[in-house]
Amino acid sequence: MSARLGLFIILGVTLWRVITLHFDTTDLFVDEAQYWLWSQHLDFGYYSKPPMIAWVIRAMTELAGSTSIYWIRLCGPLIHMATAIMMMKTAKRFVGSDIEGWTGVTFITLPGVALSSVFFSTDVVLLFFLTVALWAYFGQTAKRSAGLALLMGFAFGCAFLSKYAILFVVPGGLIALILLPSARIAWRDFFISVIVAVAVAAPNLWWNLAHDGTTVRHTTNIAHWSKLRIDVAGGLEFFVAQFGVVGPIVFFAMLWAVARAIKDKSEPRERLLIWLSMPVVLLITLQALVAKAYANWGVTAYIAGTMLAVWLLDRLWPKGLRISLMINGTASFLFPLAAVFAHQLVLPNGNEIMKRYLGRSAISREAGEVARQSVIPIIVSDSRDLLADMFHTLRDDPVRIYAKPPSDAPDNYYEQTFALPSDVAESVLFVTTHPVECAQTPELVRSWQPVEGYYRGKTIFSYRISPACLTGK
Repeated sequence: MSARLGLFIILGVTLWRVITLHFDTTDLFVDEAQYWLWSQHLDFGYYSKPPMIAWVIRAMTELAGSTSIYWIRLCGPLIHMATAIMMMKTAKRFVGSDIEGWTGVTFITLPGVALSSVFFSTDVVLLFFLTVALWAYFGQTAKRSAGLALLMGFAFGCAFLSKYAILFVVPGGLIALILLPSARIAWRDFFISVIVAVAVAAPNLWWNLAHDGTTVRHTTNIAHWSKLRIDVAGGLEFFVAQFGVVGPIVFFAMLWAVARAIKDKSEPRERLLIWLSMPVVLLITLQALVAKAYANWGVTAYIAGTMLAVWLLDRLWPKGLRISLMINGTASFLFPLAAVFAHQLVLPNGNEIMKRYLGRSAISREAGEVARQSVIPIIVSDSRDLLADMFHTLRDDPVRIYAKPPSDAPDNYYEQTFALPSDVAESVLFVTTHPVECAQTPELVRSWQPVEGYYRGKTIFSYRISPACLTGK
C-alpha cells in the first residue's frame, strides 16, 4: 500500500467518524463528563488523572464556542488521525517507506482506536504524544540531535501529563538501551530528554505534592495493590482481550515476532520494537494476574507494537495485512453506527447494547425539573455517576450542584472539589439511588424508574432534605 493511499484511507475513516458523531445518540459516559468539568476549571492536576485531557477539551470547546457532546468527542477522531499520520512518518523513519501506508491504516482501524474515536478518553492523547516521542527517539538512534532530544523529552512529558501509563514503556525501553547497541542514543541527548521530560511533568508532580498525592493514590487504589492474590482467570482475560483491542491478526503478529526473536531470527530493529511493546503487555498481564487490570491498560504497547506487526506481516504474510484490514475495518465502520442507533440495538433481555451510555441525561433533566418545580436551588447527590452527568446536562440551568460531603477522605473529584458547603442552611434536593433515613425526616419529592439505559429498572429518589442530614451533624 502506498503512502498516498494510506493517507487517503486515514482521511476517509476520520471523515466517517466525524460525520457519524454528529448523529450520535449516546450520553457522555461518566469519565467523559468529568473530563469536561475539569476543562471548565483548568489546573495542573485532578483527582484521578493528570490534566492534559482537560486542556485539550477546553481548547476544542473554546474554538467551537460550544460545550455540546459533539465538540467534546470530536477531539477523539481528530487526534487519532494525527497519530496515524505521525505513525506513518515514524514507520518510514525507522523501517522504511514500504510499510508507511500500511502502518497508518492499520493503526486508524484498530478496534481500540475505533472505540475511543466514539468515546473520548485519555488514551487518545497519550498515544499521540507517545508516537511523537518515538519518532524523535528513532531519529536519535541514527544521529546525535539536541533538537530531537528536546522534542522527545517534551513529548514524553506531555504523555505523562496525559496518563501515567506512559511509564509502562520505560522498563522495556531501558532494557533495550542496555542490550541493543542500535537502540542507544548519545548520553547528551539522553540527559536532555530526561531533563525536559521532568520539567514538563513538574507542574503535575507539584500539584500532587500540594494535594497529598491525590492522583497517585487514586491510581494505586484502582490497581487494587492492597488486595493482591493469584487470579489466573483475570490474567488470561486481560491477555485474550488484547486480541480484541488491536484485532486478532495484529496481536498474533506481535506474538509471532516474539517467537522469532526467541529463535534468534529477528534483526536488531525488530527486537527494539519488541522491547518497546511486549514488556507492557507482560507487565499488565502480571498486574491482572495478581490484582486487577482493564483491557486498555496495555495501550502504550501498540504504537511500537503496530509497527512491529505490520513490518512482520509485510515481509512474511502480506495477505495477513489485508485480512486484518477487513476485520478491523469492519469494526471501525460499525462502532460509530452502534452509537447512532444506540436506542434501537436491544438485546433479547431488553437491555440496549450501549446501555452504559444511555439514560444518564434523562435522569439529570428529571432532577433539574424536580428542583425547579419544588423551588429548590441546590441539588446534591452521593453518586459520582449522577453528578458527572448533572454538571454537564444542567450546565445552563440556574441550579447549583454539589456532592454529599465525605465523612473521611474524598472518594472522587466531586467530593474533593464540589462538596456541599458547610454554611448552606436551607433545604436541598438530594438525588440518590437508595432510600434515605435521617432523624429529621426527609420529604420524598419524587421517585421514578428509568425505562432505558444504564439505570433501567433501578429507582431514583429525590428528597427535600436538611443539609444536617447529609453532613451527619
